[in-house]
Amino acid sequence: MSTKTVNYPWYKKEDTDAFFALFQNNIANFVIIAVTMLGMGFPTSIVFGQVIPGAAIAVLVGNLYYAYSANRLAQREQRTDVTALSYGISTPVMFIFLFGVLLPAKTITGDAQLAWKIAVAACFISGLIEVIFSFIGRWVQQNLPRAAMLGALAGVALTFIAGEMLFKTFEIPAVGLVVLAIIIVGIVGKVAMPFKIPASLFAIVIGTVLAYVFSQASMAKITEGLSYVGFYPFLPTLAAFEGMGYLFGTLIAVFAVVLPITIYNAIETMNNVEAMEAAGDKYDVKECQAVDGVGTMIGALFGGLFPTTVYIASVGSKWMGAGRGYSILNAVVYALTAVFGLIAAMSAIIPIAVVAPILVFVGVSMVATSFESNKVKYYPAVAIAMLPYVSNYIMTRFNNAAGEVVANISSGIVPLGQGAMFTGIILGAITVFVIDQEYKKAVVFSFIGAFFSFIGLMHAPELALNAAPQFVIGYIVMGLFFIYYAYKNVEVDRNMDRIMKG
Repeated sequence: MSTKTVNYPWYKKEDTDAFFALFQNNIANFVIIAVTMLGMGFPTSIVFGQVIPGAAIAVLVGNLYYAYSANRLAQREQRTDVTALSYGISTPVMFIFLFGVLLPAKTITGDAQLAWKIAVAACFISGLIEVIFSFIGRWVQQNLPRAAMLGALAGVALTFIAGEMLFKTFEIPAVGLVVLAIIIVGIVGKVAMPFKIPASLFAIVIGTVLAYVFSQASMAKITEGLSYVGFYPFLPTLAAFEGMGYLFGTLIAVFAVVLPITIYNAIETMNNVEAMEAAGDKYDVKECQAVDGVGTMIGALFGGLFPTTVYIASVGSKWMGAGRGYSILNAVVYALTAVFGLIAAMSAIIPIAVVAPILVFVGVSMVATSFESNKVKYYPAVAIAMLPYVSNYIMTRFNNAAGEVVANISSGIVPLGQGAMFTGIILGAITVFVIDQEYKKAVVFSFIGAFFSFIGLMHAPELALNAAPQFVIGYIVMGLFFIYYAYKNVEVDRNMDRIMKG
């Protein structure tokens, strides 16, 4: 008996808004990559001839696969409102690879070409580790409470995306506030823009025009952007294999950064897939993690050096009513812009204050989903899972430049920010289990926290044995405390229980 084929559209008008939201997220990353690498002393031949095209290949492969995956889900569930997963370079991981892998390699070797090869090798290995991790991805998803996973993710969304981009929005208020208003009215309020132009596109056009009218953007930016236009073909490279000897030799300390950040990336993908399931589209976590890993490795084979992931923006795209078309368009446009060097040109012409408000919406939508998809009684778990990323943000943005100031605020900021994703998930999970009076599971997660602290995945700057002894003790004592309640007849405060249940 044959199954009826659903007419799942290749493209629909809602895909346009989602495309611009995803495109802007990716283009912001590409611009940061280009500017940072050029500032480090890497030649344009590597930056625009290898790294950007390599990253674009990874984006191309992943987006096309997730468009295919969306169609498969639509046919299986016989519905046309399926949204493809958003995919691209992981922003937090990108910063780690820039400053934790690439810069140390450049500093130690003094050779830009060699440093690039070492970073490409690290990227390839990261992808391989994520593919291996994918085999336990479903198990991890089933055994971690949703409130803990989404809460930790909401911490990233609140600080690095919504918060950071809101700062950028207010850097040029005459532009940023207008664009923010368009986004709120057009996407949040679902009001049609003039001539039925998609809200995000309307916001970009109006914002860019205002930036130049108010002299908030220099005409020299256009000339600068156009100077990067050229032809940069996709060229496979053996750099990943050439760099591995150094990565496992004199630069083993650089390799130590790869494992924890890859585990973080795999959890980020898992969390984002979980968020999409909460929003209505259920994808397989194992498959998604494997696809991200393979996409990362393919990108490395073409000179890219940044791991990829399923984006938080997936939920925002779902809210917009997007299908698979935005993912396909994103893949094609990025391939073309990378080949012809247009990414840097466009990013130079469009001010960040124009792009920022759209990313604010993406971050806010994830925070909202984290609460909406959980029962009221789990709200404290969501909130506590978010908090470690407040420390992570302070640590990342201020500790290097103003370490004494950060330490004077609290000596706990830096260790809480180290491994914030793991800390958020563990604290959130413990809170969920205590709310449900499953104290034995709370014990397990307390001891996991102790183990992660012992090997340096949490509360320590690097992997090492006995990396954070005080935290190991703290988590063990916490576990012993829960053991007491696991075997004690717990009497619940009924008044507080009614408050928690709303």
